[in-house]
This record gives sequence, structure tokens and C-alpha cells, in this order.
Amino acid sequence: MPDPLPRHAGPYALGTFAANGAGGAAPASFPGLVTGRRVHDLSDVAARTRDLFEDWDASQAHLTALAGDPGGTWHDLADLRILAPIEPGQILQSGANYRRHVVDLVAAERESVHGATPEEARADAERMMDERARSGVPYIFLGSPRAVCGPYDEVILPALGEQHDWELELALVIGREGRHIRRADAMAHVAAYTICNDITTRDRLYRPDLKAIGTDWFTAKNADTFLPTGPFLVPAAFVSDPSDVRITLRHNGVVRQDESTKDMIFDIPRLIAYASATTTLRPGDLLLTGSPAGNGAHWGVFLRPGDVLEAEITGLGVQRNTCVADPSTPEEPR
Repeated sequence: MPDPLPRHAGPYALGTFAANGAGGAAPASFPGLVTGRRVHDLSDVAARTRDLFEDWDASQAHLTALAGDPGGTWHDLADLRILAPIEPGQILQSGANYRRHVVDLVAAERESVHGATPEEARADAERMMDERARSGVPYIFLGSPRAVCGPYDEVILPALGEQHDWELELALVIGREGRHIRRADAMAHVAAYTICNDITTRDRLYRPDLKAIGTDWFTAKNADTFLPTGPFLVPAAFVSDPSDVRITLRHNGVVRQDESTKDMIFDIPRLIAYASATTTLRPGDLLLTGSPAGNGAHWGVFLRPGDVLEAEITGLGVQRNTCVADPSTPEEPR
């Protein structure tokens, strides 16, 4: 397991942990406060990490005090298994939200379908993105909490489908309930940030039997282990500028995604305002902000058993997931 600490921002972070143990029943998990290489057991404060966000202002004050208190139960991080840091409520996911990524897709379509030159295609795509940023709205869909796995867990590649792809994203945790949140007030609803890798089976994304309906997000994006999350939740107060952090993904040691969040078409306040116009955002909800250029479809490379994904976002730590084949052999769904 890689060391997630060197790029961890702030005096403390939050996570969910279990004692390393061999065999037997799965060890009980507990919420923990991470300072350096030590973890303060928060079981006497909250049953689960998500509960800390129900009254985030009060939690922050208490956590700050605990971070400097040698009392209580402390563990060495090396003695613990790092689990997914939170069991989210809703998972809201932003699609097509990085300018260079979408420009690449639109330009390729203009060339292949409409016969435009590369220069014409790119100029046309850039004009479209400028107009979308000015007058368009975000694209958001729901993910399943059952897809969440830990930052160092194995990713199980389903037997159905072959084009399993990565999409590394900055994610935020909601810490204050709200509906119809104004953009000017949106950042006050953000409690913490973490890393999510939104894995997608591309060749299961469209249903040939239901072409008029469009994409099948459930099948393509919500397989078990398809949302590695963590390692930690870094409080928003310790992330100085989420609009300019670096997103980097390595596939078998090769850098595939490397982009700043400055390339977002719709920034975090716009995403929050848009999402909250439809659904009430509640503490513990997770909002993914989109993925930059460089996914497997771009490179013509997809995930296979044995592949290793290393994912990093400035100040939030590092994920490392190894891909494995699904041990089951299901029949084709009917």
C-alpha cells in the first residue's frame, strides 16, 4: 500500500478504519481522526464518519481539540486498514465538466462524422464550450453508494463488458443541508474533499435494444468496487483553493490524466446550486465534480486483470487499486 500521508493537507483529516487482522469475521470499522501517522479512535464521538457531518461546525471545534490531545485511544496508521472514508447519502456525479476533455470529444466527432479539418473541428468545439460555460447548465446524474470501495481495495472487473475505464475526480462532502442554494452561498455547504475514481464499462453504456432511451448509467458505472474513494476526508478549511488542485492518474505507471481543476466548465458553486435546485443536499452527501481528459477511451487502452491504478489529487492523498477478474461467471442478463 502506498503511503497516503506526504501529500495530505492540513493538521488533520478524517477517515474510516479497521484493525488489520488475519482470518475470522471482518473487523469492526470505526471513524478516526488522522494526525501525522497516528489515528485517534472517534468511536466515542460518532458511530460512523458520516455522523460527524450532521453538525459540522460543532464537529470541527471538537476535532481540532482532539488533534492536540494526547489522551484517548490512538493507533499507529500502519496497524490499520484504511477503508472508504464515508458511507455517503446521495452520490451526485457531474458529467462532461472538463473543457479540454469535452473539446477533444466534440472535435473528434466533427472530424469523423462531418468531415471537418482538425483545425475547424477544434475551433468549433471550443466555441461550443465557451457558449456552454456562459449559458448552459451542468449535467448531473446519481451513482449508487454500493459501488464505493476503499482506496486500496481490489477493483473487480465484471465479466460482462470489456472496456473498463477510469475517470479520476475531485469529490466534496456536504456539511450543511440546503435546497435552492445560491451560488454565492454554496461553498459554505462544503465540509470536506476527497478522491473518487468513477470507473465505467464503456461498452455497457449504451443499450442496443433501447437506443432511443440513451445511456445506461446503472449498468456501466455502478458495479461493486467501481468507485474507489479516499483515503481521507480533508476538511475544506485545509484546502486553500479547490478550483486549482492537480488531478493525476497513473495506469501501470504511465501518466494518463494530469490536469488542474481550473479546467472545469462549471465550478463547484455552480454544481451545488444546480444540484440543489432538484434535490435537498444533506450532510454526508457526496458530489463528484467531473473528470479531466485522459481516460482509457482517449488512449485506446482499457483495464485488464492485474492492472494497477494510482490516483492522486493535491493535498488529498493517494489511492492504489489493483484490478482483478470477477470470480463469478454470470449469464447474460435478460
